Amino acid sequence: MPDEAVEPATSDRPTATPAQALSAMDDLIAGSMVGQQEMAQRLGVNVTDLTTFAYVLQAGEHLVTAGELATKVHVTTGAVTGILNRLERAGWITRRADPTDRRRVRVAAEPEAVARVLALYGPYYERLTALFASYAPDEIAVLTDWFRRATELANAYREELRGQERGAGDAGRSPEAPGG
Repeated sequence: MPDEAVEPATSDRPTATPAQALSAMDDLIAGSMVGQQEMAQRLGVNVTDLTTFAYVLQAGEHLVTAGELATKVHVTTGAVTGILNRLERAGWITRRADPTDRRRVRVAAEPEAVARVLALYGPYYERLTALFASYAPDEIAVLTDWFRRATELANAYREELRGQERGAGDAGRSPEAPGG
């Protein structure tokens, strides 16, 4: 697919209502979910494993622990162990002893896996970078702020829902019941 030209930054941005912004966001999320599934299939992994690997890449030289990854991916430490086992068997990551705490391990990306991911995602990120370059710095600041705050909101809402599920699971138990 040929690279499409991106319009230069302009003060003549179209106006939009919150409802239109939500609709556009829904389209972006849906397209991203489908795209992430396709990318994972092309790379021979599942979406959760690819997402976990993305957090390993994002950490860069600061190698992350399994616990940090579990928090970022919103899975249990047991589940992240399974994810890391699959990624390690597939040659995507290695585990290294933490130099300050030998009980912990840190996760490092394998260079060959990094190269495969960059080969697939590189052209897409180049296009996104060009798209961001079509915005003024203050507009990019607003977008970045919105992305961060929307991510925090989404994470908090998921936690709220999980709390409701945990509470509903305990609602019918009497104090004398096993586990109650």
